[in-house]
Amino acid sequence: MKYMLLVYSPENSWTPDEWNSCLQESVALCHELAALGQFHGASPLHPVATAHCVRLRDGQRLVTAGPFAETTEQLGGYYIVDVPNLDDAIAIACRIPAVKKGTVEIRPLFPLDGLPAEKPGPASGDLRQFLLICYDDEEYWTAVGPDVHLAAMREAAEVTRDLDSRGRYLSASPLRPVSTATSVRLRDGRRIVTDGPFAETREILGGYYLILAQHPGEAVDLAARHPGTRVGTVEVRQVYTLTDLPESNP
Repeated sequence: MKYMLLVYSPENSWTPDEWNSCLQESVALCHELAALGQFHGASPLHPVATAHCVRLRDGQRLVTAGPFAETTEQLGGYYIVDVPNLDDAIAIACRIPAVKKGTVEIRPLFPLDGLPAEKPGPASGDLRQFLLICYDDEEYWTAVGPDVHLAAMREAAEVTRDLDSRGRYLSASPLRPVSTATSVRLRDGRRIVTDGPFAETREILGGYYLILAQHPGEAVDLAARHPGTRVGTVEVRQVYTLTDLPESNP
Protein backbone atom coordinates (compact mmCIF):
# COMPACT_ATOMS: atom_id res chain seq x y z
CA MET A 1 0.00 0.00 0.00
CA LYS A 2 1.18 3.52 -0.74
CA TYR A 3 1.44 5.98 2.14
CA MET A 4 2.15 9.70 2.23
CA LEU A 5 4.38 10.68 5.15
CA LEU A 6 3.91 14.36 5.98
CA VAL A 7 6.82 15.83 7.91
CA TYR A 8 6.00 18.64 10.36
CA SER A 9 8.51 20.50 12.51
CA PRO A 10 9.09 24.01 13.91
CA GLU A 11 10.94 25.88 11.16
CA ASN A 12 12.90 28.02 13.62
CA SER A 13 14.24 25.00 15.54
CA TRP A 14 16.87 24.10 12.93
CA THR A 15 20.35 25.58 12.73
CA PRO A 16 21.90 25.69 9.23
CA ASP A 17 24.21 22.78 10.12
CA GLU A 18 21.31 20.74 11.53
CA TRP A 19 19.25 21.42 8.41
CA ASN A 20 22.08 20.32 6.09
CA SER A 21 22.61 17.18 8.17
CA CYS A 22 18.85 16.49 8.07
CA LEU A 23 18.86 16.76 4.28
CA GLN A 24 21.82 14.39 3.95
CA GLU A 25 20.21 11.81 6.24
CA SER A 26 16.90 12.15 4.42
CA VAL A 27 18.50 11.63 1.00
CA ALA A 28 20.35 8.56 2.30
CA LEU A 29 17.05 7.17 3.59
CA CYS A 30 15.44 7.75 0.19
CA HIS A 31 18.22 5.78 -1.53
CA GLU A 32 17.80 2.93 0.94
CA LEU A 33 14.04 2.85 0.34
CA ALA A 34 14.62 2.95 -3.43
CA ALA A 35 16.93 -0.07 -3.22
CA LEU A 36 14.07 -1.93 -1.48
CA GLY A 37 11.54 -0.85 -4.12
CA GLN A 38 9.63 1.20 -1.55
CA PHE A 39 10.40 4.76 -2.69
CA HIS A 40 7.86 6.78 -4.72
CA GLY A 41 8.93 10.34 -4.09
CA ALA A 42 10.09 12.84 -1.47
CA SER A 43 11.06 16.46 -1.15
CA PRO A 44 11.48 19.29 1.32
CA LEU A 45 9.26 22.33 0.77
CA HIS A 46 10.10 26.02 0.69
CA PRO A 47 9.33 27.87 3.98
CA VAL A 48 5.73 28.50 4.96
CA ALA A 49 6.29 32.24 4.44
CA THR A 50 6.21 31.49 0.69
CA ALA A 51 2.87 29.62 0.86
CA HIS A 52 -0.37 30.76 -0.77
CA CYS A 53 -3.87 29.44 -0.05
CA VAL A 54 -6.54 29.28 -2.74
CA ARG A 55 -10.31 29.09 -2.26
CA LEU A 56 -13.34 29.56 -4.52
CA ARG A 57 -16.50 30.92 -2.93
CA ASP A 58 -19.59 31.77 -4.98
CA GLY A 59 -17.43 31.77 -8.10
CA GLN A 60 -14.92 34.25 -6.67
CA ARG A 61 -11.30 33.25 -6.28
CA LEU A 62 -9.76 34.10 -2.89
CA VAL A 63 -5.97 33.96 -2.57
CA THR A 64 -4.23 34.63 0.75
CA ALA A 65 -0.54 34.64 1.65
CA GLY A 66 0.65 32.13 4.22
CA PRO A 67 -0.11 28.49 5.06
CA PHE A 68 -3.51 26.88 5.55
CA ALA A 69 -3.06 26.62 9.33
CA GLU A 70 -0.89 28.65 11.69
CA THR A 71 0.66 25.98 13.89
CA THR A 72 3.89 25.68 15.85
CA GLU A 73 5.02 22.80 13.65
CA GLN A 74 4.66 23.44 9.92
CA LEU A 75 4.69 21.06 6.97
CA GLY A 76 8.30 20.98 5.81
CA GLY A 77 8.37 18.05 3.42
CA TYR A 78 6.93 14.69 2.45
CA TYR A 79 7.75 11.12 1.45
CA ILE A 80 5.62 8.70 -0.55
CA VAL A 81 6.40 5.05 0.12
CA ASP A 82 4.96 1.68 -0.88
CA VAL A 83 5.11 -0.86 1.93
CA PRO A 84 2.99 -3.86 2.98
CA ASN A 85 1.37 -2.34 6.04
CA LEU A 86 1.10 0.55 8.50
CA ASP A 87 3.71 -0.91 10.84
CA ASP A 88 6.29 -0.68 8.06
CA ALA A 89 5.26 2.92 7.34
CA ILE A 90 5.64 3.75 11.05
CA ALA A 91 9.12 2.20 11.06
CA ILE A 92 10.13 4.46 8.16
CA ALA A 93 8.58 7.51 9.83
CA CYS A 94 10.74 6.84 12.92
CA ARG A 95 13.86 7.08 10.73
CA ILE A 96 13.02 10.50 9.28
CA PRO A 97 15.36 12.98 11.02
CA ALA A 98 12.65 15.60 11.68
CA VAL A 99 10.60 13.14 13.75
CA LYS A 100 12.91 13.95 16.69
CA LYS A 101 11.83 17.62 16.65
CA GLY A 102 8.36 17.41 15.15
CA THR A 103 5.70 14.99 13.91
CA VAL A 104 5.29 12.67 10.94
CA GLU A 105 1.66 12.14 9.92
CA ILE A 106 1.05 8.94 7.96
CA ARG A 107 -1.86 8.79 5.52
CA PRO A 108 -2.67 5.93 3.11
CA LEU A 109 -3.26 6.96 -0.49
CA PHE A 110 -6.61 6.26 -2.15
CA PRO A 111 -6.25 4.69 -5.63
CA LEU A 112 -8.28 6.71 -8.14
CA ASP A 113 -8.95 5.53 -11.67
CA GLY A 114 -8.18 7.91 -14.50
CA LEU A 115 -5.03 9.53 -13.15
CA PRO A 116 -2.12 9.83 -15.60
CA ALA A 117 1.04 7.84 -15.02
CA GLU A 118 3.44 9.42 -12.54
CA LYS A 119 6.26 11.44 -14.01
CA PRO A 120 8.96 11.61 -11.34
CA GLY A 121 12.09 13.66 -11.63
CA PRO A 122 13.26 17.26 -11.25
CA ALA A 123 11.78 20.10 -13.22
CA SER A 124 13.77 21.14 -16.28
CA GLY A 125 14.28 24.46 -17.99
CA ASP A 126 12.26 27.31 -16.52
CA LEU A 127 9.69 25.10 -14.78
CA ARG A 128 9.60 24.66 -11.01
CA GLN A 129 7.92 21.97 -8.92
CA PHE A 130 4.98 22.90 -6.67
CA LEU A 131 3.01 20.79 -4.23
CA LEU A 132 -0.71 21.57 -4.13
CA ILE A 133 -1.96 20.44 -0.72
CA CYS A 134 -5.71 19.94 -0.86
CA TYR A 135 -7.67 20.46 2.36
CA ASP A 136 -11.22 19.12 2.22
CA ASP A 137 -14.30 19.50 4.40
CA GLU A 138 -15.10 15.83 5.09
CA GLU A 139 -18.38 16.74 6.79
CA TYR A 140 -19.54 18.52 3.62
CA TRP A 141 -18.78 15.53 1.39
CA THR A 142 -20.52 13.19 3.84
CA ALA A 143 -23.59 15.44 3.83
CA VAL A 144 -23.88 15.70 0.03
CA GLY A 145 -23.45 11.97 -0.44
CA PRO A 146 -21.11 9.57 -2.24
CA ASP A 147 -22.36 10.32 -5.76
CA VAL A 148 -21.51 14.03 -5.50
CA HIS A 149 -18.16 13.22 -3.92
CA LEU A 150 -17.33 10.71 -6.64
CA ALA A 151 -18.24 13.26 -9.32
CA ALA A 152 -15.82 15.75 -7.74
CA MET A 153 -13.08 13.13 -7.67
CA ARG A 154 -13.67 12.38 -11.34
CA GLU A 155 -13.50 16.11 -12.06
CA ALA A 156 -10.18 16.25 -10.21
CA ALA A 157 -8.89 13.33 -12.30
CA GLU A 158 -9.91 15.24 -15.45
CA VAL A 159 -7.86 18.21 -14.21
CA THR A 160 -4.81 15.94 -13.87
CA ARG A 161 -5.25 14.67 -17.43
CA ASP A 162 -5.40 18.23 -18.74
CA LEU A 163 -2.30 19.16 -16.73
CA ASP A 164 -0.57 16.11 -18.17
CA SER A 165 -1.43 17.13 -21.74
CA ARG A 166 0.12 20.55 -21.04
CA GLY A 167 3.32 19.14 -19.53
CA ARG A 168 2.47 20.38 -16.04
CA TYR A 169 1.72 17.08 -14.26
CA LEU A 170 4.04 14.91 -12.17
CA SER A 171 1.75 13.00 -9.79
CA ALA A 172 -1.42 13.26 -7.72
CA SER A 173 -3.61 11.25 -5.40
CA PRO A 174 -6.48 11.57 -2.95
CA LEU A 175 -5.85 10.30 0.57
CA ARG A 176 -8.00 7.98 2.59
CA PRO A 177 -10.18 9.60 5.30
CA VAL A 178 -8.56 11.36 8.22
CA SER A 179 -9.80 8.57 10.50
CA THR A 180 -7.01 6.43 8.97
CA ALA A 181 -4.26 8.92 9.97
CA THR A 182 -1.44 7.99 12.32
CA SER A 183 0.97 10.48 13.91
CA VAL A 184 4.50 9.55 14.95
CA ARG A 185 6.98 11.38 17.21
CA LEU A 186 10.33 10.51 18.80
CA ARG A 187 11.13 12.14 22.13
CA ASP A 188 14.30 11.22 24.07
CA GLY A 189 14.55 8.03 22.05
CA ARG A 190 10.95 7.00 22.87
CA ARG A 191 8.52 6.36 20.03
CA ILE A 192 5.10 7.97 20.45
CA VAL A 193 2.42 6.75 18.03
CA THR A 194 -1.10 8.17 18.16
CA ASP A 195 -4.21 7.68 16.06
CA GLY A 196 -5.44 10.73 14.19
CA PRO A 197 -3.91 13.56 12.17
CA PHE A 198 -1.19 16.01 13.17
CA ALA A 199 -3.70 18.87 13.60
CA GLU A 200 -7.43 18.72 14.35
CA THR A 201 -9.05 21.17 11.92
CA ARG A 202 -12.42 21.23 10.18
CA GLU A 203 -10.77 21.09 6.78
CA ILE A 204 -8.38 18.15 6.65
CA LEU A 205 -5.73 17.08 4.18
CA GLY A 206 -7.56 15.13 1.50
CA GLY A 207 -5.06 14.82 -1.35
CA TYR A 208 -2.23 16.38 -3.30
CA TYR A 209 -1.00 17.32 -6.75
CA LEU A 210 2.69 17.59 -7.66
CA ILE A 211 2.87 19.93 -10.64
CA LEU A 212 5.22 22.04 -12.74
CA ALA A 213 4.76 25.78 -13.17
CA GLN A 214 6.87 28.71 -14.29
CA HIS A 215 6.16 30.78 -11.18
CA PRO A 216 3.96 30.84 -8.05
CA GLY A 217 1.24 32.80 -9.86
CA GLU A 218 0.80 30.04 -12.42
CA ALA A 219 0.75 27.43 -9.65
CA VAL A 220 -2.03 29.40 -7.93
CA ASP A 221 -3.98 29.49 -11.20
CA LEU A 222 -3.65 25.73 -11.56
CA ALA A 223 -4.61 25.17 -7.92
CA ALA A 224 -7.84 27.12 -8.48
CA ARG A 225 -8.95 24.42 -10.94
CA HIS A 226 -9.19 21.77 -8.22
CA PRO A 227 -12.91 21.19 -7.51
CA GLY A 228 -12.25 21.02 -3.77
CA THR A 229 -11.48 24.76 -3.67
CA ARG A 230 -15.24 25.37 -3.88
CA VAL A 231 -15.67 24.02 -0.33
CA GLY A 232 -12.11 23.68 0.95
CA THR A 233 -8.64 25.12 0.50
CA VAL A 234 -5.55 24.36 -1.58
CA GLU A 235 -2.21 25.40 -0.12
CA VAL A 236 0.49 26.04 -2.74
CA ARG A 237 4.10 25.31 -1.75
CA GLN A 238 7.17 25.32 -3.96
CA VAL A 239 9.27 22.17 -3.76
CA TYR A 240 13.04 22.06 -3.38
CA THR A 241 14.43 20.07 -6.30
CA LEU A 242 17.20 17.83 -4.96
CA THR A 243 19.28 16.37 -7.78
CA ASP A 244 20.70 13.60 -5.58
CA LEU A 245 17.34 11.98 -4.82
CA PRO A 246 16.77 8.56 -6.42
CA GLU A 247 14.17 8.11 -9.12
CA SER A 248 10.86 6.81 -7.87
CA ASN A 249 9.66 3.29 -8.58
CA PRO A 250 7.00 2.85 -11.30
